[in-house]
Amino acid sequence: MPVAIETPVAPMLARLARELPVGPLWRYEPKWDGFRALLVRDGDTVEIWSRNARPLARYFPEIVAAVRTVVGHDAVLDGELLVLTDAGADFAGLMSRLHPAASRVERLARERPARFLLFDALSVGGHDLRARPFDRRRAELDRLVPGGRGRVAVTPTTTDPDVARAWLDETGGSGVDGVVAKDGTSPYEPGRRTMVKVKSERTMDCVVAGARAFAEGDVASLLLGLYHDDRLLHVGVASGMRAALRRQLRDDLFPLSTSLAGHPWERGYALEGGAMGRLKGAAGRWTPEMALDWVPLRPERVCEVAHEQLDGWRLRHPARFLRWRPDRDPRSCTLEQLGGVAEPPSAAT
Repeated sequence: MPVAIETPVAPMLARLARELPVGPLWRYEPKWDGFRALLVRDGDTVEIWSRNARPLARYFPEIVAAVRTVVGHDAVLDGELLVLTDAGADFAGLMSRLHPAASRVERLARERPARFLLFDALSVGGHDLRARPFDRRRAELDRLVPGGRGRVAVTPTTTDPDVARAWLDETGGSGVDGVVAKDGTSPYEPGRRTMVKVKSERTMDCVVAGARAFAEGDVASLLLGLYHDDRLLHVGVASGMRAALRRQLRDDLFPLSTSLAGHPWERGYALEGGAMGRLKGAAGRWTPEMALDWVPLRPERVCEVAHEQLDGWRLRHPARFLRWRPDRDPRSCTLEQLGGVAEPPSAAT
């Protein structure tokens, strides 16, 4: 029986919250660190659509093969594509799977196989389920796809907020990036932020070794560093400050401005490369032949920032400035505070 709805469909979205909603109607699931995607089985045809309606099936042949084995009916299912390793979700490895060469696609499917964790059913066996409450859609999904840890599987769910809080506290090799809370009575509403995502915010103390400024001179972002042995590694930026704070940071940091000569990053920063926008020529990388679009600062001040995801030992997204830490010595701000992250190459700058 053909699928009952036209695809691709805009996914139902979530609004960010810092506190877990609690009550008898809430259902909790791990938030996985991967690509949100829509899975369609229509006879022997399997399609995978990104949340922006980009076709992905050709990049994940191992998922296509698993769907033909595991998903027993024509269906439209919502879920998350991810690559899991012993160190956790490998988002950079997942990004690398989107390669145009078919031979590379086949090799990466063996070397970095993906999983598809399903969490909602929009259509099963020719029946449009979107108007039905989430609890009924989830029951259909559980009947359709067996549990377990296969290449295609159903994500865990719970009604117990204590279990959800434990997921929020997970780090390391779990691949969990937070919790998604869903109202068990809610329909599937494409494009609407009717779910709630809760993400644990972590903090770290960083050396401020540079800044970028707006045209009017206020600070636009802080360049953050952590020490590894005797090297100050550029680990990311803090940005998104309110206007009053940007002005205050300008006044705080102006006395620390210095020349590039003798600065820890005088030969450049983020030179190690990587799959997350730090390859040669990427915006996150700077070398002396590029225009100096940042102001070197004497690495004397320490700030505390809040952050979410890490890629190894770098921030995936800009951090949020919290406060100055005058009690911290810059040399005490090391990679060790991040815990079990991949060590940078010995030749890194």
